[in-house]
Amino acid sequence: MNVSTAIQKRRSIKTFDPSHKLSDAEIKHLLSLAALSPTAFNIQNWRFVLVNDPEVRRKIRSVAWDQAQVTDASLLIILAADLKAWQKEPARYWKNVPPATRELLLPAIDQYYRDQEQAQRDEAMRSCGMAAMTLMLAAEEMGYASCPMDGFDFEAVANLIHLPEDYVISMFVVIGKGVKEAWPRGGQLPLEEIVVYNSF
Repeated sequence: MNVSTAIQKRRSIKTFDPSHKLSDAEIKHLLSLAALSPTAFNIQNWRFVLVNDPEVRRKIRSVAWDQAQVTDASLLIILAADLKAWQKEPARYWKNVPPATRELLLPAIDQYYRDQEQAQRDEAMRSCGMAAMTLMLAAEEMGYASCPMDGFDFEAVANLIHLPEDYVISMFVVIGKGVKEAWPRGGQLPLEEIVVYNSF
C-alpha cells in the first residue's frame, strides 16, 4: 500500500475484535516506524506507553467515557512526552554526526528549551501528534484499524500509569482488527476554504 492510499483509507474506527492480538513482531514493527517520526532537534521526546494489563485497561476505560475501544482494541498506546528530554544527555541525539555539527546543535538545544516551559509543552504535543499519525498510517498499511483518542480524564490516566513528573500525556492511539466500518466521511471542506496563500 502506498502512502496516498493509506491516507485515503485510514478512518477512525471505534469497534474492534477484542479477541484479536498483534504479534510481538508486528508491535515491534509499528513502534520502530513510530520511532522514526520527527522531533525538534531530534530529542525524541515521545514515549509510547503500551497498556496490556487488562485490569489497567478496564480502569482507563472507566475514566475514558466508557469507550469500548480502550479495552477491545489489540493495542492501547498512550502517547506521552518527556518535557525534559532536551536536557537528558542531549549528545546522544546527535552521536552519529560530525563533531562540528554536534558542537553547533547542543548549545542550540539548550538555548531553545531552557526556561521555556511553553515551548517544551508545545514541542511535546507536536512530536506526539506526528508519532500518532505515523502509527496510524503504518497500522493501515498492515491491514489494521486505528483511532486517535483524547476523550479521557488526563489526570486520572496519569495517576493510573504513574506518569513521571515532567511528563505530559498527549493522546491515545488504539490499533487492532476493526469489526465495523466507519461512518461515511462527514464532509471535507474544499481546498479553497482551507488553503491560504501568503497571508490571510
